[in-house]
Amino acid sequence: MSAAPAFRYRALRGDGRIIAGQLDAASESDALAQIRRSGNTPVELRLITGAAATAPPGEGISRRNSAISRAVIAELAVLLKAGLPLDRALALAVGNIDDPATAEAMGMLLSAVREGAPISRAMLDNPALFSPGEAAMAEAGEANGKLGEAMERLSKMLEQAAELRRLVITSMIYPIALSVISVGVILMMLLFVVPQFERLLDNSQAELPFASMAVIAASQFLRAYGLWLLAGLVVIGLALRNVLARPSSRIRFDQTMLRLPLVGDLVRRIETARFSHTLGALLEGGVPLPNALALAQRTVGNTAIAAAIATIAEGVREGGGLSAPLAATGMLPHLAIGFIRTGEETSQLALMLSRLAVVLDRDVRTRLERLVAILTPTITIVLGTAVAVIIAAVMSAILGFNELAVSQ
Repeated sequence: MSAAPAFRYRALRGDGRIIAGQLDAASESDALAQIRRSGNTPVELRLITGAAATAPPGEGISRRNSAISRAVIAELAVLLKAGLPLDRALALAVGNIDDPATAEAMGMLLSAVREGAPISRAMLDNPALFSPGEAAMAEAGEANGKLGEAMERLSKMLEQAAELRRLVITSMIYPIALSVISVGVILMMLLFVVPQFERLLDNSQAELPFASMAVIAASQFLRAYGLWLLAGLVVIGLALRNVLARPSSRIRFDQTMLRLPLVGDLVRRIETARFSHTLGALLEGGVPLPNALALAQRTVGNTAIAAAIATIAEGVREGGGLSAPLAATGMLPHLAIGFIRTGEETSQLALMLSRLAVVLDRDVRTRLERLVAILTPTITIVLGTAVAVIIAAVMSAILGFNELAVSQ
């Protein structure tokens, strides 16, 4: 099952402004229907083919371009609030970029603004640098004449998302490194240490214990078929990657992840925190709830949760509520449903989402620390046990050989 084709479009909004973007749809008619359902009138639609389907303008910019974009937005917010004109503020922010590829892409954005395009439109036309949600927040700032405040809010949202991502990555570095070291130590013993004793044990007249025979057999298997085993693991990994590229398989995999003990609840809270940060910032910036919900849904990495939110977004667009459908999916923590319900009842949904994100960030940090506290001794015990078993198997065989020699 191949991925849905990608289309780039230009559409006319109800207020007469032209917007541009990119979407995935099964066919051209389906793409047109999606644009019309969003309340816009299609003006231009074209299929993205070949490399362009996966490489939007600006692709090839280094991974750190996201950090550079955050820095540009933060600097732009300060300059705009200081009273500088948009093009001057943007020129100063772009002038501080060191990465050539990112500077070139940002220069194209500056050129578009100087030619009269709104910055939101220029951001939307540069998907390698800015997401649709970031462009929507800028557009809301343009609409209410508070672009500086919108950029400041956007900068805060991006920094919070980056901090959450750094927290997850940093917390898992030590368990992953310890796991790699553990596997390395065991492989070293089986490939280099055990063979040193193998000839001595094979020449002995004593019957080897079962544990010794098992360790020697494992060592011989790795030396004979280790490269084939490694190649097989690579092939399996590539096959799993291709399978997970299919939307249906990825959803089933993500649903399984959510059912895992400890890990599932942690993933659920990380995704909910990211979703709450984005949705709260968009609503606070003046983006209508249906549009904000559809944009915030794209920041959710777990496809099962994202699919549930996307379905709810359609209902909200037709006038439905938010907390009740979210509770019915069972995808978000009960804590999140309570905050969202309170926000709806008090008409302070943006504020409650922001507070929810802060609470979840703190909770995620605590759960990550707890998970690392469990994983670290577990991996250490497994490593120690495996090494002890190998050493005990070799030593028991050597001691048995010595006893046989003494008795003779």
